[in-house]
Formats: sequence, C-alpha cells, structure tokens
Amino acid sequence: MRKRLKYLFLLLILFSRVLISQETPQPEVYLITCGPGTEIYSVYGHSALRIVVPEKKIDTVYNWGVFDFATPNFAWKFAKGRLIYSLGVYSFEAFLKDYFLEQRWVISQKFNLETPDIERLFLLLEENLKPENITYSYDFYYDNCSTRIRDLMEKAVGEDLLYPPEKTKKELQTFRYLTGEYEKVYPWLKLGIDLLIGSPGDKKASFREMMFLPAHLKNGLSELLIRRNSKMIPLLQDPEIVLDIDQQPLKEKLFTSPLFVFSLLLIIIIILTASVRRKTVNNIIDIFLFSVFSILALLMIFFNFFTDHHQLRWNLNIIWLNPFIILCLTSLVFKKDWPGWFGIVFYLAVLFLLFLAVLPQHINNAFFPLIIILMIRSSIRAGFSWNPLTLPYLTQL
Repeated sequence: MRKRLKYLFLLLILFSRVLISQETPQPEVYLITCGPGTEIYSVYGHSALRIVVPEKKIDTVYNWGVFDFATPNFAWKFAKGRLIYSLGVYSFEAFLKDYFLEQRWVISQKFNLETPDIERLFLLLEENLKPENITYSYDFYYDNCSTRIRDLMEKAVGEDLLYPPEKTKKELQTFRYLTGEYEKVYPWLKLGIDLLIGSPGDKKASFREMMFLPAHLKNGLSELLIRRNSKMIPLLQDPEIVLDIDQQPLKEKLFTSPLFVFSLLLIIIIILTASVRRKTVNNIIDIFLFSVFSILALLMIFFNFFTDHHQLRWNLNIIWLNPFIILCLTSLVFKKDWPGWFGIVFYLAVLFLLFLAVLPQHINNAFFPLIIILMIRSSIRAGFSWNPLTLPYLTQL
C-alpha cells in the first residue's frame, strides 16, 4: 500500500509540473463535502480536494484525513495527542466507492480559480506531498482535513480572497456547541466528549475557525468572494450532488439516554442508602461506586496534565472528579478509617455545584445525578453530624 501511494505521489507531482506549464485547457478544482458516518471519527463528516484534468484523464482526490488503525500503540498515541495523520492521494472513483459503501452523501463544488491561482495551488500541493510534510499532528479544532483545505485556498488566492464581516461575539457559537450538533443523536458519545473536553472547548469560534467542521467549511467558503478586476465573484460555485443518499435521522431514545439512566441509578442509590444497613452490602456499594469515580478521576488527571491535546486541558470536571476520590477508594479497600478524605470529596462536589453558573465550562446535565450520588455516599462516610443517616449508618458498620 505504501509503495502504491508513493508511486501515485510521484506521478501527481510530475503531472502538476506539466499542468503548470500549460495555459489551456485549465484544470478544475473542487471542494468535496461528505455526510456524517456512524463511526466516532466520522460523525462530523469529511472534506477533501478534487483535481480534474479531463484531457489527461486525471481525476484525483487529496485527502488529509488518512490514519492507520494498525499504528503501533494507536490508542495510547491518540490519547496522548500524538496520532499522526497523513495526506492520501487516490482516484475519485475509489473515493466515491468508499462513501457509497458507507451510505454517506457526497457534494461537489467547483472553485472559481484562475490559472495563477491554480499554479500556486499545485505548488502548495507539491509541497504537501514532500516526505517531511505529508504527515502532520492532527488537531481536531485547528488542523484537520477541513482546515488544511481552507489554508491552501487562502494561500493560493492570497489577498484577493475576501471574508465577510465578523459576527458579534454574542452571535458566535462555541466549539463545544458546534460539535454537539452532530453528537446530540449519539447522547453517550456526547457525554464522553463533554467529560473529556476542557474549558478550551467553550471558546467562541470565529467565522474562519468554524471551518474545522466539513459542513461549516462548505458553507463558509461559499460565502467568500474573490476580487477579479474590480469585480467580486464567489469562491465556490453552487453545490452539485454526487452521491444522493438519504440518511435517515437518528432519534433520541429517552429511556436509554445518560440522563435517564443516571437519574434511575440515583433513585436506586437513595433507596439503598435509606434502607440498607448491613456493613458488607454498604462496603460493596461504595467500593463499586468509588471504583467507577476513581477511574474517571484518573482520566481527569491524565487529560489535564499528561496529554498534548490542548482541548482536554483545563478540564474543570476535575473539581468533582478529583484525586481525593482515589484515596477514598483506598480506605474502603484496605478498611481504613479516613473520614477526612470523604469530607473533602463532599465539599468539592458541593462547591462545584454552587459555582457552576460562573464556571467557564459547559457541564453535561447527565453529570448531575452522578455528582449527587457522590455527595450522598461521601457525606455518610465522612461522618457529618448533620446527616441523619450518619449515626445509624456508622453504628451498623
């Protein structure tokens, strides 16, 4: 596969040099926008660049979204933010076949580029195909398959490319909100994303920054204008449907949503807390709960301090999913009487809820039942005198 790609790359470089030297006919450049898929990495859609040279029968796609699941330590590199993406080049026919099999729609829009623009674009693509540039460190918000196309067009057209006036800050949406529009039909995926994405995800995205999502790249570039001899022409022509696939919208299911499931769990925990007094059963309940919370606390520690994903840093969920939970679990497993750690966990959860309105980070509603569960069980273990369950609970343990 690698040899085949290298052969294609060399062939395309040769063709690009020939094309630049020709005056007519002019090559055609298209923006390709693809509908969302069902895999985690494809729910946001995809963008690619298509180059067509009819007289040479060249119809090629440049795709900056290529990665290899077989990469050694794939999951670890992804978590650390060191997963390498690359530029893939292959025929448009093969590209379409993949999306037909995945049942995802494909839309094409031709760029209104002149010969000098296309010449600069080919030089930029040739630069991208160099061994030292063909791979890059993927950044979901700022450096991905969509932003690479936007950046290329800005460089190819230069100062003649005109952006519309920027919206006011109130009109702009956050990065989290923009991705959430695609995640809302996958509530458990949205829950996981909201858990891991830190406060950088709540930054307002400018008109240009919104183009990190393929659909927003399509809509955004469609609003751009090119200055041509004192006239303004659109950067993109009207969209044409290449693959017309009717993707049925997924419906949210209330009874399997995270909020419903965790609310039901909260009710069960309240009932068990009020009715169960046996030491063994309570130990089993708390060891299970604090084991789950400890795993989440470890994730908060890792993604706040040990990953290169800047979007995952400054995650304020670490206030309620804090390292002290791990000490609480240790006391339960080794049967140590450490009520102070449970007290700290309780107060941090309370503070988190009290200051939630002023925190610079959106919190998924499904987390609230979990926070209340943590408060209930930690308050009892802390031995607070104001808790009506503390005295009978402790005397029975």
